[in-house]
Amino acid sequence: MTKRPNPLDKYARFVNPGVVQWIGVRPKRKQPLQSLETVDAVAEYGLAGDHRMIKTPGSGRQVTLISQEFIDQIQHFTGYEVIDPAILRRNIVVSGLNLNCLRRQRFRVGSALFEATQLCHPCARMEEALGTGGVAAMIGHGGICARILESGVIKLGDTITVVDSTEN
Repeated sequence: MTKRPNPLDKYARFVNPGVVQWIGVRPKRKQPLQSLETVDAVAEYGLAGDHRMIKTPGSGRQVTLISQEFIDQIQHFTGYEVIDPAILRRNIVVSGLNLNCLRRQRFRVGSALFEATQLCHPCARMEEALGTGGVAAMIGHGGICARILESGVIKLGDTITVVDSTEN
């Protein structure tokens, strides 16, 4: 049986490899993220040590990613010189690629295989974290949500690359 082509594969050629810059997990809901150098990504569950791993097996929001380039834009719009990635409540910060082009694509981060499911829109907590206008500053720059298809290890400095949908 021939696999049906993904119409979004045409965007894959415009996605350069990126690099993992920061990793964070939240052990409990509404708690601060803990910065890590390495993390286990567990297929269909999430990142080891993150509260979502226990609550949402099979969810399309097992992991959230944001690009450093988006953080730079958020800094510009809010006037902050530096924003700690932990306050943005995303699990992985990457750089060097157009993160929004990964939507509905499969990609590898380290040895783990992911599928981007949706854009990760900012929530009202961004007003608390960034001040008035925090949500507006993040619109279009909130990153993506993904689910883990194959377990693997993710480390700072790992490459993130798009996988052709016909490979799996």
